[in-house]
Amino acid sequence: MNREEARKRAKELVAQMTVEEKASQLRYDSPAIDRLGVPAYNWWNEALHGVARAGSATMFPQAIALAATFDTDLMKEVGEVIATEGRAKYNEQSKRGDRDIYKGLTFWSPNVNIFRDPRWGRGHETYGEDPFLTGTLAVPFIEGIQGDGEYMKAAACAKHFAVHSGPEGERHFFDAKASKKDLEETYLPAFETCVKDAKVEAVMGAYNRTNGEPCCANKPLMVDTLRGKWGFQGHFVSDCWAIRDFHENHKVTATAEESVKLALEMGCDVNCGCTYQKMMNAYRAGLITEEQITESAVRLFTTRFLLGMFDKTEYDNIPFTVVECDEHQKIAHKAAAESIVLLKNNGLLPLDKSKLKTIGVVGPNADSRIALMGNYHGTASRFVTVLEGIEDKVGSDVRVLYSEGCDLWKPNLSNLSDQDYPDRLSEVQTVADYSDVMVVVVGLDENLEGEEGDAGNQFASGDKINLELPIPQRQLLNSVLDCNKPTIVINMSGSAINLGVAQEKAAAVIQAWYPGARGGQDVADILFGDVSPSGKLPVTFYHSTEELPDFKDYSMKNRTYRYFEGEPLYPFGYGLTYGKCCVKDMSVEPVKDDKGEFAGAVVKVTAVNEGSFETDDVVQVYVKDTGYELAIPNPCLSGFRRVHLLPGKETSVEIRLDRRAFTSVDEEGNRQLFSHDFKVFAGMSQPDKRSEELTGIKCIEKDVQI
Repeated sequence: MNREEARKRAKELVAQMTVEEKASQLRYDSPAIDRLGVPAYNWWNEALHGVARAGSATMFPQAIALAATFDTDLMKEVGEVIATEGRAKYNEQSKRGDRDIYKGLTFWSPNVNIFRDPRWGRGHETYGEDPFLTGTLAVPFIEGIQGDGEYMKAAACAKHFAVHSGPEGERHFFDAKASKKDLEETYLPAFETCVKDAKVEAVMGAYNRTNGEPCCANKPLMVDTLRGKWGFQGHFVSDCWAIRDFHENHKVTATAEESVKLALEMGCDVNCGCTYQKMMNAYRAGLITEEQITESAVRLFTTRFLLGMFDKTEYDNIPFTVVECDEHQKIAHKAAAESIVLLKNNGLLPLDKSKLKTIGVVGPNADSRIALMGNYHGTASRFVTVLEGIEDKVGSDVRVLYSEGCDLWKPNLSNLSDQDYPDRLSEVQTVADYSDVMVVVVGLDENLEGEEGDAGNQFASGDKINLELPIPQRQLLNSVLDCNKPTIVINMSGSAINLGVAQEKAAAVIQAWYPGARGGQDVADILFGDVSPSGKLPVTFYHSTEELPDFKDYSMKNRTYRYFEGEPLYPFGYGLTYGKCCVKDMSVEPVKDDKGEFAGAVVKVTAVNEGSFETDDVVQVYVKDTGYELAIPNPCLSGFRRVHLLPGKETSVEIRLDRRAFTSVDEEGNRQLFSHDFKVFAGMSQPDKRSEELTGIKCIEKDVQI
């Protein structure tokens, strides 16, 4: 069904409703209208990395880990699994009259905010710090969810529009101030891509204000840009209880009724929260018109008709047995394996179990299920932790000794122990004495980095105060490294951590993110060489926050790899493999459109694996405008392609660069071609000094004139 037909049917249905009935449908928990055959519908569902919060579902790696795959085909597969499982669950739940929260087909994912500062607690819900990578991965994810059938399989939602990335503790009253240049250059492009290229069905506003106006009633963003400039046709939803913030925290309105008026005027169709329960008060007071209520109701029922909620669809017979089926688990394993980033390897990896008698596995995340999950997750029927993955891999051939080592952040595991001395440190040292190799699994989990107000959070809000591991983990790590045993450090976190000590002293360092329910198996596959690591960092790993601007400063100066003026610990785009891959023989051919105007370029390279290990790697192309003084200071990712390379073999790779890759933005937010002089770089990393130092390989480059 096309949108025109769905909207026509929506108008006809809404025309039969009273104004009270129309108003009721703008709540996230829309009640039934029995006389018109309209069942109750709850708009609130989540699917960040699998169907969430309503029972069993395939649990993929957290979003930031999916970003580390640099794999667009995989992203579409993940979206398709989410939609299939979502439909299967919806079929059974609605059949039984269960239309509660998290039971619908409108998934409030993906989160395409830019992870501009590593302190932000919700950064692991995003696809990282780069607008191009974020948009390029979001499009196939959305397409996978929404499908291309007669009806929409499920509806995706790009959030949180538009300038939103902390601080979590202040999000209900904070004003994010962004220049016109930073808006166009960094904060808006991923949303534009979701709207124009993926035809995303919904957009969610953020809690905070942007440049003085609340994000769920922001004329420049919602009216002028989203619906005006970009032509967005879908529906807009508030973040949960964000409209209440208008009068309670932002103080831009005086009453709930005034907040209803402001939100509705700016095109906020669904209120996640309670403020739209005051809509009839606002209507009777003359603050809003029935026409405004009608328009939002029509938009919402357009979505419901597109989803086939009042028809028979090709999805009605998807059985519940698809949930967590073997096919879906294989995709989850593929995602985890591709997401794991090898940061250092002095030759210890991959491990040869035939040469080992005893492996020591220590650390608070070694046997943690929570560290597999990330946030916004479903319920898995089976978990495989890193410890369990290693134990399963070696079987009875190698003895595995284990110590939890320390709590994730509390001084000791036992409250009755001497709080001045780590109560598992002697056990850790014993394990090290008896082991041939040590695996130390450290990091965070959703209780230490996450959304504001999450239960159990260490810091009252979800943000980190610095980039350091909690003190007990630093004590643990230093103790093991001082034992002088070959040591592999595995960090499980959704954000950058200062792993400087591990980089200096450990034999190998791995960033495993939150790899999904059975991710421990995939970590073990990489440790023992059944799979070569191939993930790339979607964020910069800095040495400390002292290198960065104030967390509340939304200027992009000295933030992310595109603007950073220092030298990072690990750069964006970096990640080693067990192969030895590089690119050679680059050509760059400008492309013209039908009118003879410049439309981008085609980059051709040869990717080579000079090593002895079969592996995936990611060819990355970066562009630097060398002729415009206001261009982004560092080369920008403009194209990439995941490739599979056999030992000693090479393959030709062609990557199309969009015209946009050669544009820049002036101080007024105007994007255009300001220059004719560019440098194009290609390699398996970004073309910076630190990546060259860590990989031993220099990107190839070419001067290009257009």
